[in-house]
Amino acid sequence: QKYGYFHCKDCKTRWESAYVWCISGSNKVVYFKQLCRKCQKGFNPYRVEAIQCQTCSKTRCSCPQKKRHIDLKRPHRQELCGRCKGKRLSCDSTYSFKYIV
Repeated sequence: QKYGYFHCKDCKTRWESAYVWCISGSNKVVYFKQLCRKCQKGFNPYRVEAIQCQTCSKTRCSCPQKKRHIDLKRPHRQELCGRCKGKRLSCDSTYSFKYIV
């Protein structure tokens, strides 16, 4: 699981996601696409980084305040996710960001 930055070239929408997954079993790094909420076109992230606390730089920490500029309570948009779209369980219920940071 990685943190990714996305950009739709058609409508110029930008978004970030803590649910960026690599397809395992290949020599190349291939990510599940995410759909733009406006255009419904699939995009790979243009930048990916490890999910880690920006205060202590650990992937698992107990810092009382998180500096990351995302809302951890915001729901995962399953209908826009190439990994869990159409499946019973979404990415946030199978492996949640809140347990990593």
